Amino acid sequence: MKYPFAKRVRHLQSSAVRDILKVVNKGNVISFAGGLPDDELFPNEAIKEAFSRVFAKGNNPLQYIETEGYGPLREVILDRMAKKQISGFNTGQVLLTTGSQQAIDLFSRVMFNPGDIILTEDPTYLAALQVFESYEAHVVAVDSDQYGMIPEDLERKMKRYRPKCVYVVPTFSNPSGRVWSFERRQHLINMAHKHHVMVLEDDPYGDIQFNTDDVNIPLAALDDGTHVIYTSTFSKTAAPALRTGWIAGPHQIIRIMSQAKQANDLHSNSLSHQALHELCCHFDLDSHIRKISEVYGHRMNIMVDKLLKADIQDLSFVKPKGGMFLWLELDPQTDTASLLTEAVSRGVAYVPGEPFYAGTPKRNAMRLNFTHSTPEKIEKGIELLTDLLQDTNNKEFILQ
Repeated sequence: MKYPFAKRVRHLQSSAVRDILKVVNKGNVISFAGGLPDDELFPNEAIKEAFSRVFAKGNNPLQYIETEGYGPLREVILDRMAKKQISGFNTGQVLLTTGSQQAIDLFSRVMFNPGDIILTEDPTYLAALQVFESYEAHVVAVDSDQYGMIPEDLERKMKRYRPKCVYVVPTFSNPSGRVWSFERRQHLINMAHKHHVMVLEDDPYGDIQFNTDDVNIPLAALDDGTHVIYTSTFSKTAAPALRTGWIAGPHQIIRIMSQAKQANDLHSNSLSHQALHELCCHFDLDSHIRKISEVYGHRMNIMVDKLLKADIQDLSFVKPKGGMFLWLELDPQTDTASLLTEAVSRGVAYVPGEPFYAGTPKRNAMRLNFTHSTPEKIEKGIELLTDLLQDTNNKEFILQ
């Protein structure tokens, strides 16, 4: 039978990362492809105790709740945001979502018409690009470097395209790991106010900071509460399976997003909300985040040191100051997508850079994750990868 799908499914695409993981998980491969935290570092006992406290309270924790999510957890989130200098919001301006991915989807659902323009960094989070394209928005890339969007190009494209929104991951971004400078952050806020454009700030990695002395002020902290909508998640700091993220912003937007969420799933996992509230109240989550940041920073240093010692020709990267990813650019003639099959056959995997671009892609780039592998696997995997990159016989992987 020929099934009569809606026209919008033409814009749905499979995730390049998910497709790679299906292949990688079938064999004995050291994978730097997924964006996974280390499950050995999850606070298992603390989470078990949190769920036990939820059930010990007496009220039935398995009942429906309001669409916006468990109120006490939203209060905790406001407190945590205040530590990042994000203030001025109330619980009615916070919507709990099924991970921050749903926050991006709900925002897109209520904000974008077909053909609306969204400005993004280049490269940027590929799953956000998937969402925007599914709602038939037109994504325009702004020239970017390690400090963020280049001001001259941002201004030029603001004037030319009159975008509906700017989507950014300014702190330890996926995939590049870059951190925007304060000046670039303030410039974007100024441009958003000048041109009456919303900014969607995606901040899933901001807490995973290797140097505790660094200060990275969120865009939402530089705004007056009118032009920036902020989303984050507990997936990278507590556990992904709890599937709890949030989005905070102007009450008019959050109200409409809540109505869209009612039509989608009524509310997210309220049992996880309640357990996360107990976890935040009885467990030192900030100390846990510092612990995992130290571990991840050590693994990142091992990966960087191995790459530098390999002395790969034309290799360039910016050493991450936090987050989960290292972004490599290779010889301009190297095609990392074509190279991937050979890499997997040799026992190592990565994500080719091409799907992360909204503009003209760099086919010589790749993303490596350093948080999910042990130091031993990182050393072995980088050896396998650098041996491949140094293999001058791989002529079929050179762009023609």
